[in-house]
Order: sequence, then structure tokens, then C-alpha cells
Amino acid sequence: MVNERVMEKLGILADAAKYDVSCSSALSNRKNKDKGVGDAKGYGICHSYTEDGRCVSLLKILLTNHCIFDCAYCVSRKSNDIKRAAFTVDEVVDLTIGFYRRNYIEGLFLSSGIFDNADYTMERLVRIAKKLRLEQNFNGYIHLKAIPGASDELLKEAGMYADRLSVNVEMPTEQSLKLLAPDKNHKDVIQPMEYLKNEIVGYKEEKKLNYKAPLFAPAGQSTQMVIGATKENDLEILGMADYFYQKMNMKRVYYSGYVPISNDNRLPAIGTPVPIIRENRLYQADWLIRYYGFNVNEIVGLNQPNLDLDIDPKLGWALRNLHQFPVDINTADIELIKRIPGIGYLGAQKIVASRKFKKLVPQDLQKFGIAYSRSQYFLAFATPFQMQKDLTSIQIKDKILNIQKSKYKNDFSNQLALF
Repeated sequence: MVNERVMEKLGILADAAKYDVSCSSALSNRKNKDKGVGDAKGYGICHSYTEDGRCVSLLKILLTNHCIFDCAYCVSRKSNDIKRAAFTVDEVVDLTIGFYRRNYIEGLFLSSGIFDNADYTMERLVRIAKKLRLEQNFNGYIHLKAIPGASDELLKEAGMYADRLSVNVEMPTEQSLKLLAPDKNHKDVIQPMEYLKNEIVGYKEEKKLNYKAPLFAPAGQSTQMVIGATKENDLEILGMADYFYQKMNMKRVYYSGYVPISNDNRLPAIGTPVPIIRENRLYQADWLIRYYGFNVNEIVGLNQPNLDLDIDPKLGWALRNLHQFPVDINTADIELIKRIPGIGYLGAQKIVASRKFKKLVPQDLQKFGIAYSRSQYFLAFATPFQMQKDLTSIQIKDKILNIQKSKYKNDFSNQLALF
């Protein structure tokens, strides 16, 4: 039975953890063994995602909201007058197993403020994961935050028990980190990322040679950037994300719209709307970079450093490149088909597979679940009806905006300048 004090801690530390969005359980392959508890094999545990990518099925808590740092953007900063709490190692283990057995959760996402120093905090996070694995025989999903500045030995031990590790870069640029968290060093974030990347690659190679080799962070590593707290444009943000994907083998970069929580002239004032639309557009652009073959400079550039807020990035690219359209889906390469607004990754695969057997017509696309109301302006068929190639980009945009239904429709507005 969970006592009242632990439940009070849970209320405080679960609420503090809501600002961290970088939790995902995909791509782990840890299997249940010896009739243990939980399973994270295949594509991960059964969980739900919100439309902007948030995972909602993990026990998501901080070990503590005590912190030695005074980061202006963080609710747990040492100067903030909030109620403080800290779990013991055993309390986190008991909560995880108890909630799992009640089918409330299917894994653990554990982060923390910094108690005394990085190693002191990281050692406790590792002890929790180790105890879950070895004493409770828990084979469910575990995501641990890797504390910047922690020793390589502790990071390595963490990777032996956790499915995913994440080191939050926090601010998109080193300059912004210096502005809002002067006690922190950008290199302390990059170094553990590089170490984890090398360890993950090394263990994967060892696994190829010896199937009995242990797992090491099988779901890889991720990171998170706070957006809207400082003046970076989307070109800078996506450029940093692309660096992490290319150089750090990052599985995911998460974007967290800044929630104004303090009266600080370095930050947007309390009451300033959270940039949720911008956050959503960044996730869409991120998806295009990872799965659709887009380069960052195709989506944003020096002439247009920020994403459109009223249309998605793929549509924005298409409207700027009407010279590449219309496209005949019966002959076009799959990479070009994937770039057509309204046609997703799986839709493009269905098109290429189906056209081997017949010449496709618009009715076929609708059967595939493709958004023909959007894609029609960019398609060519052998017998075109209402061919749209004479419309301007502005006319096409207006037509699509008139038919689309967005939960953000009433919120379309440009991001306010901070400086």
C-alpha cells in the first residue's frame, strides 16, 4: 500500500516532470526472460502518442526537484519558491512495479534535478534501473536521463539497464544556454552524447559477432530543445537537430514549447501563449528530414528562416517549388511521390506497389486513404480533369486552407518577437 507521503511526493514530482517531453519507447527489443515482469520487445511497449509525439503510457517522474542549478527556464531551478521533494531508490522501484501490476503503466521514464553533483544523482538513477532489472526481474521499458557531467563509468552502467538514454541539450544554441543557464557548459552536454553514440555502435557490432553479448541502450538516445524561450529561428533549431541526427546517431529530437513560468526579462512574460503551433510544425519538419529525404535548407533557408504557421512544411515546400509539379504518380520516382502534399510515407509505397498492376486514377488514391483534396493540385493523370496547374501558389494555398480542419485554426498567428 502506497503511503500518503509517497503519494504527496508523486504529485509534486510527476507534475514537475511534465515539462520534459522527450520520452518515447519505440525501437527497444528487450525481451521478457525467466518469467519476469513486463516486456519491451519489438517496437516497444503498448503506448499512446499525442499528435505532437508525446508518449503517455510511462510512469514519468523526477527523482527529485531539488537542483543546484538556477536555469531561468526551469520550474525546478534553485531560486524558485516551490515545494520540494525527493524519492528514495526503493520508493521509485515500488511505484513502478505497483503501477505496472495494476496496468496503469507499461514502463518508466525517470529524470531528475541535480542533488549535489552529476555523479551523485546519476548513481541513484542507475541504482533504480539496476534494482528493477536484477531484483524485480522487470523487463519493461526504462528511459533514464543521462546527467551531463556524470562519469563515463556511470553512463556505461546506465546503458546496461536502460532501454533509452537522453541527454537534454535544453537550449538550441550555446549562446542561449549561457544566457539562461550561465552555470552550465554546452560541452558537458555534447561529450556524453558522443560517448553514448560510440558505446551504442560498439555494442551493436559486438552483438553481430556474439548473440549473447549484452544489450546497451537498445532504443538509442534522444534529446530535447526548449523553443520559444529565446530568439533562435527555425533554421537554427532544425540545423541543430540535423547535426544530432547526422553526427550523434540520435533516435529522436524533441521540441518543447516554452511555458512562461517566471518573471524574468530574459524570457517571455508570464501569460505569453505557449508556441504550440510552432512546436507542431517543427515536429512535422523533423519528420520530413528523417523519413522523406528533405534537407533542412529545402524546408527553411536564409530567405525564409521560420516555418509557416498556417500550413505544414511539406505543403510550404511544394508551393515554393511549383515548377516540379504536376507529378504523374504512374511513372514518378517514389522519392518525388513522397514529396506530394497529402501523400504520406505509406501512401507512396502503396502507389508504387499498385501501379505495377494497373494505371492509377484519382479514385484509387482515395481508396488508399490519401488526402486527395490536398494532393489533387500537384498531380497529373493521363486524362486530367480540372487540371490545376494554372493556379498560383497563393490560390492553391487558399483553397487548401478553406477545406482543412485544424485544432489550431483559431490560433494561427505569427510568433511574437522576444527582442
